[in-house]
Amino acid sequence: MCGIIGYIGDRKACEVIVKGLKRLEYRGYDSVGVVTADGDRVEVRKGAGRIDELTEKLGFLEMEGNRGIGHTRWATHGVPNDINAHPHTDCTGKIAVVHNGIIENFAELREELLKKGHVFTSDTDTEVIAHLIEEELKSANGFEEALRGALKKLKGSFALGIIYADEPDRIYVVRNESPLVLGIGEGENFAASDVPAFLEYTNKAVFLDDGEYAILTRDSYVVKKLDTGEVVEKPVHEIEWTLEMAEKAGYPHFMLKEIYEQPRAIRDAIHGNKEVISRVAGEIANYEKMIFVAMGTSYHAALAGKYLFQRLAKKIPIVEEASEFRYEFEDLVDKDTLVIAITQSGETADTLAAMKLAKAKGAKVLAIVNVVGSMATRIADLTIYTHAGPEIGVAATKTYTTQLTVLTMLAIELAKVLGTASEEYLKELENELEKVPGLVEEVLKHDAAIRELAENLTDRRDFFYIGRGIGVPTALEGALKLKEISYIHAEGLSAGELKHGPLALLEEGVPVIAIAPNGKTFDKMVSNIEEARARGAFTITLSDRKEAETFSDVLIEMPSLDELLTPIIYVVPLQLLAYHLAVLRGNDPDKPRNLAKSVTVE
Repeated sequence: MCGIIGYIGDRKACEVIVKGLKRLEYRGYDSVGVVTADGDRVEVRKGAGRIDELTEKLGFLEMEGNRGIGHTRWATHGVPNDINAHPHTDCTGKIAVVHNGIIENFAELREELLKKGHVFTSDTDTEVIAHLIEEELKSANGFEEALRGALKKLKGSFALGIIYADEPDRIYVVRNESPLVLGIGEGENFAASDVPAFLEYTNKAVFLDDGEYAILTRDSYVVKKLDTGEVVEKPVHEIEWTLEMAEKAGYPHFMLKEIYEQPRAIRDAIHGNKEVISRVAGEIANYEKMIFVAMGTSYHAALAGKYLFQRLAKKIPIVEEASEFRYEFEDLVDKDTLVIAITQSGETADTLAAMKLAKAKGAKVLAIVNVVGSMATRIADLTIYTHAGPEIGVAATKTYTTQLTVLTMLAIELAKVLGTASEEYLKELENELEKVPGLVEEVLKHDAAIRELAENLTDRRDFFYIGRGIGVPTALEGALKLKEISYIHAEGLSAGELKHGPLALLEEGVPVIAIAPNGKTFDKMVSNIEEARARGAFTITLSDRKEAETFSDVLIEMPSLDELLTPIIYVVPLQLLAYHLAVLRGNDPDKPRNLAKSVTVE
């Protein structure tokens, strides 16, 4: 995944681009490049490294011109180095291209172009695009026709920003299976992979769909279909996020800021969705075949959703990783199937592919998404927004707890429609859910104690997270957070599985973190914790039962609430523990190695 920012207007383009790239660095950060145009003069500066370092080293802010494009890279083809950094140019140096995505047929296209005399300087798939446009330009009636002709030959995913030296009044951008959004200003226009890149200048956004391109000038923009060139009228969305919401607000890292934003985010998820969820529940209640599809943290939310649907709505949904869904469910999905896709960004490639397959088979598709106007919302029949606001840290925090909130509300509404739980109990559950934001604030008061705990665990090589029932997804998510940002091996599992193999790995001092709320499996969890402690494990228990301190080395005392709501608050101490361990070990929790915020390639 990579980040793209484009600008045309009266400002110095390089300044707008560098600011935008800093806000997109979560999308990729192994190399950075900028191209600006001053009249018909095009200048490219690029290199391997982080934005701040390269801005000074390469003098990005000295580049002239009022139009330009920037790129921050997460490598897919070619190692991260100066040569493979974007932008890439054609043989003439007049066409400059930046790209997010993967060109699947680049090798054969490159071979054809080499035979025609084109000279390549990098190992990337992107450089093929610049040379392909150059080749098409030899016979096309103008640059736009050459662009369309070239892009029709590409197979794969691509969001593109393109500058052509001989057209000094415009920039081109393209979307096909990789995100791209336009920012509409006064006497200036923008394009970017994500809204925060231009939010300082405008809150008006136009979201491109797959197979569309746009031509931007200072005072206008036009969106067209890539296959026909036909003009497409697009709605302009007003983004409610403020720039401050997308900044750190005084916290040392975005991740910590976003952990502390969870009370507000959960409150927004509740109050922003009551009518929508009631309507959606009525539309999906009669489906017996329900399949959740998701990846990563969203997959853990889906697992929690399964327990909620089972316990409240008496539904028995299947939960499948989106990457596997296409291969295992192709012949099992039909018009009687409901597919619930959960994706923070709305751009996760595997999840989008699963949604497209489901639609092709006639299934009803519900998307649970954070990003307004994202691709998932345009594929889905129904959409519920989580209202978490922008999440910059790569490790999901507030987007997870808002997904859990939405799923809880949906399960309650389904139970109302179906009459599968008493009205009195459902009302109690709704009342407790309203209190959850305040309970999360209580849990955040454990921050200092959790940091102190982390200081004593920095040298541990293995962690185990255990839970039962609806606590299992929390165990899995806690383990994932630790792996993602601290680079410590962690395993999340059902506590009942301990004695079926993992118990052999427990030895003196190995941390075992137990999710043990009061509920139907509490007594079983006590036995599992004792089991681990007997093998010398260092046991850390999250529970609202005070007696848990008698069989735990450390008790993190949690507020009391219905067991079905515990996933929302019990994950918060695990997020804090992972954060502090990462920082204490010298890692940047906002930019974990080898990972990107939104996985937009398969």
